[in-house]
Amino acid sequence: MRKDHKDRTENGKKTFTLMGSDMRPYQSDTPGIYGGYRRGKLYGRLDCSSALRAIAEGAYIKHRVFFDDEQTAISAGFRPCAVCLPEKYAKWKKEQKERRHNENV
Repeated sequence: MRKDHKDRTENGKKTFTLMGSDMRPYQSDTPGIYGGYRRGKLYGRLDCSSALRAIAEGAYIKHRVFFDDEQTAISAGFRPCAVCLPEKYAKWKKEQKERRHNENV
């Protein structure tokens, strides 16, 4: 997958490779609004400072995925980024802690 997740079809029209909730890639005429890191199973905004820093270092690019919306990222098993989505991350972390507590009771 390219760094910017853009491809061109035979007719020259721009397409974007996005991930579905089943983690299968598909082509879209519109770009995704969230980027994700496949290895860490996290997603965030495309302007996330942490992601941009990792991309600049060259370590993140080949495991980068893109999502059309937040629900698709969540359905695919990704968690919110603590840097660019701190409120959503805090909520996710609290839910994880409660889930572990209930499993141990």
